[in-house]
Amino acid sequence: MWTQALDRRDSVISYIIQRFLASIPVVAMVGLITFVILHLAPGDPAAIIAGEEATKQEVEEIREALGTDKPLYEQFIIWVGNLLRGDLGTSVFSQRSVVELMAQRVPATVGLAVMAQLMAVLIGIPLGVLAAWKARGVIDRLAMVFAVLAFSVPAFWVGFMFIWLFAVNLGIVPVLGYVPPSVDMGLYLRGLVLPSLSIALVAAALLARMTRSIMIEVLNEDYVRTARAKGLSERLVLLRHALKAASIPIVTVMGLSFALLLTGVVVIEVVFAIPGMGRLVVDALIRRDYPIIQGMLMVFSVLYIFVNLLVDIAYAYLDPRIRFQ
Repeated sequence: MWTQALDRRDSVISYIIQRFLASIPVVAMVGLITFVILHLAPGDPAAIIAGEEATKQEVEEIREALGTDKPLYEQFIIWVGNLLRGDLGTSVFSQRSVVELMAQRVPATVGLAVMAQLMAVLIGIPLGVLAAWKARGVIDRLAMVFAVLAFSVPAFWVGFMFIWLFAVNLGIVPVLGYVPPSVDMGLYLRGLVLPSLSIALVAAALLARMTRSIMIEVLNEDYVRTARAKGLSERLVLLRHALKAASIPIVTVMGLSFALLLTGVVVIEVVFAIPGMGRLVVDALIRRDYPIIQGMLMVFSVLYIFVNLLVDIAYAYLDPRIRFQ
């Protein structure tokens, strides 16, 4: 038995290493696509930044500062070399490191994304399980109506409605503003409730619909009927047998829902005036600050790849039969 446990541990470690190595080419391809799209897009970044009244000399100086006066292949080599050193470039307008600017915004975005993911899981999975348990009943129909509405309504509209109802009319939470956790943890959490819930509803709707579909299929399996025939309570049948068997597809959907949260964070941070990475991207797009745009695209892409890697690693622990192929 001890030997089997060691063999399984070694197998899981080997699986994790192989999945990590397999993600490296994906990161490299994302970096190449990010660089090519930004540098081959129509328009001269230096001319856009300089403005219409700038002289040719001023445009050339900006082009030299950006490094766009060099051949494209040389720009790519320099950019990759900087990436390997952890240098994402320097903002054109603030003249500050992109890494430094991001470091100031990470706590707000991470707090918002984590709280939204927790809300999505706490709302979506129980709702999906309940809908599957009461399939084709009133509860099931109400749950699916909620899922369709939540998935269809834009997150920014939901955010505005939450502000109008809970902040302006009821005064339960602050209207706008962000208080760092180091200043006041209570105000920090209260300030994240509405923006987190605004983007969590979309992910919760996706989780609810997928959980319902998977659970209905699992509840019709023979081993579930056997568990019921043994006299186990419905709660044990749902949680210990059915939900556990459906955990791998649900974990996959959780990884996909993270993409919805990433896209929602950008808009919601603007709506609720949260100084996060999404707000930094929007400001950089407005000002055409290309080093920030390029660095943030790379960071968001790598973050998404990393989440998918974590999902793949979770497979090895949820189901020992899964191995790298």
